[in-house]
Amino acid sequence: MNLTKKIIIGLVLGAAVGLILNIYSPSLFTQLDMYLFSPLGTIFINLIKLLVVPIVLFSIILGVAGLGDPKKLGSIGLKTVTYFLITTAMAIMGAMMLATVISPGTKGEFDTSKAEFSAEEAPSIAETLLGIIPSNPFQAMVNGDMLQIIFFAALIGFALTALGKKTEGIVKLIEQGNDVVMFLVTWVMKLAPYGTFGLIATAVGSQGYSAMKAMGLYMIVVVIALVIHTIVVYGGTILFVAKKNPLWFFKGFAPAMTLGFSTSSSNATLPVSMETAQDNLGVRKEISSFVQPLGATINMDGTAIMQGVATIFIAQVYDVNLTFTALITVVITAVLASIGTAGVPGVGLIMLAMVLTSVNLPVEGIGLILGIDRLLDMARTSVNITGDAACAVMIDQQERKKEKKNASSSDTVEA
Repeated sequence: MNLTKKIIIGLVLGAAVGLILNIYSPSLFTQLDMYLFSPLGTIFINLIKLLVVPIVLFSIILGVAGLGDPKKLGSIGLKTVTYFLITTAMAIMGAMMLATVISPGTKGEFDTSKAEFSAEEAPSIAETLLGIIPSNPFQAMVNGDMLQIIFFAALIGFALTALGKKTEGIVKLIEQGNDVVMFLVTWVMKLAPYGTFGLIATAVGSQGYSAMKAMGLYMIVVVIALVIHTIVVYGGTILFVAKKNPLWFFKGFAPAMTLGFSTSSSNATLPVSMETAQDNLGVRKEISSFVQPLGATINMDGTAIMQGVATIFIAQVYDVNLTFTALITVVITAVLASIGTAGVPGVGLIMLAMVLTSVNLPVEGIGLILGIDRLLDMARTSVNITGDAACAVMIDQQERKKEKKNASSSDTVEA
């Protein structure tokens, strides 16, 4: 049995066990969660997180050094960021349209008197952009500040490219370090089915059937929007831009998607996402090493979908009619917030608070969806990392075509 099937079995068993215990024996769930489920999930997540910083550091250095030409890197970087911003805008617009049609906030009674949420203040876009440059790169690694780590690693990659043969030994050492980390990723992934079981059992068991039933229609709308976006936008990217079969893409990336679902963290899933894209989808290491770590930090399509549905849902519950101008404001705010809140803990809810504030909706409404947000966070993480991989495949195919075109032009000139 391959690893993907084992992870799916762990996921299904975890969900079933968590739900059954929550309904029939909450006290037994509490005990098992304390001594079995949570420890299993925590051990697995910590082992994966242990490898995130070194793999990002080594991968970005090797990716930038492998690309060589700074112009090429700038072109790839611009395409990557543009793709993420466009798909984020598409995600939130599609989600708002679907929520408007289904109207989950009008089909049920919701107690808004007890709803409360205290939003943390997010940094401005200017602060985020200035914060990309680390004053202490080692402190950035300790704190896990991905944008700062990416920036520092890119500088090292540039330097290695410029120095050429002088630094061949260092490049070889970094390649060997990368091989060591990837070996450890393969070893840790053997524990993935057990970690997935623990994580899902904790998530489903703690949220409970009553919370899922009360917010059932809202959850369904979010999930439908996530599925549509994945198939239409990412599948369309693979089919029409990368000129590949979407079924090949989704089948090849399935191991990372299932792991992303259980971990609820793009960063924690990053080592596996990169390995899967390189081994199963044939994305070159230098492309994958640059695009996917960047995507794990700034690509928030799944989060944008949650924000779109949540904004319409909260407006319907509080009986607020959003004008067309307000809807446009929501889209613009969400796209800009995806940059401004990159790498901020609890980013999804902070972004949602910013979106609600921009159109004068009560931030307290977030309290209505907090109960089942952990479950939806799993689904939107899976979508986010799939978007990173789709972008990597697209750019890899475009670069291959460009190289073939340049090679054929050179042959023609020589002839």
